[in-house]
Amino acid sequence: MHKNGRITRREYQKRKRRKKVIWTAILILSILIVILCIIKIFFWNKDNQTIDKIEKDINTKKIVKETKSETAQNINPPKNKDDDYWYYINMDMMSVDFNDLKQKNSDTVGFIKVNGTNVNYPIVQSNDNSYYLKHAFDKSKNSAGWVFADYRNDMINFDKNTVIYGHSRSNQTVFGSLKKVLNKSWYGNKDNHIIKLSTPTENTLWQIVSIYTIKPESYYITTKFSDSQFKTFTQTIKNRSQINFSGTINENDKILTLSTCEDVAGNTRLVIHAKLIKLEQR
Repeated sequence: MHKNGRITRREYQKRKRRKKVIWTAILILSILIVILCIIKIFFWNKDNQTIDKIEKDINTKKIVKETKSETAQNINPPKNKDDDYWYYINMDMMSVDFNDLKQKNSDTVGFIKVNGTNVNYPIVQSNDNSYYLKHAFDKSKNSAGWVFADYRNDMINFDKNTVIYGHSRSNQTVFGSLKKVLNKSWYGNKDNHIIKLSTPTENTLWQIVSIYTIKPESYYITTKFSDSQFKTFTQTIKNRSQINFSGTINENDKILTLSTCEDVAGNTRLVIHAKLIKLEQR
């Protein structure tokens, strides 16, 4: 640089080359980010297509039937005859032929349907809560995962709190459509407040009693309790509900909990609690 403050031609060229290098690096980085995003979108769509194909294959087998039951048992009926419990126990029960499902995946332990959503899936169970976060029903690696039961739960004799998980996919597969439960168009229709769950040994109906969003925690997915702990648990989950459901809960109930991510980042959980109201031995 000259003493009078002006830069020399050599210094000017050096600065120009430096700027060029910086902008070239920024351009290359931007291109790489775009390529990575395209690759991610490609595999995301591929995983979704795999889930769609598996789901359609299951549905074409026509293994699910809904019928009235003359032998089902009412569970923990309330004394109040005006309780909506008495409305829900008149609904059809779901019965599933598990032979084909068991042949395709021996981890199959049930089948779940949530009224007013796309949730209509076989339930699997592994020896941990991570395998089916990244594997589909056919056990292929898949970021969409599958609907699975907590490994701590007994799916033959339901625990006090039976927990079912699934990813919240934006294309509405797996548990993605559960976000509908926060819309008035869904919870304003009381026919939606029922979950049908069939296992190889039982067909069941569960009345939804609480829905809320919450930061990730271990409390609502607790599966084992003392009597006093469970009484507190039922009061807590009922008080948390963002929707005023008519159904009551007490320490004699059994609870079904559905858990999924409420936001893309996975910082919030959408939680649905339902109580067992009807059971039919198979």
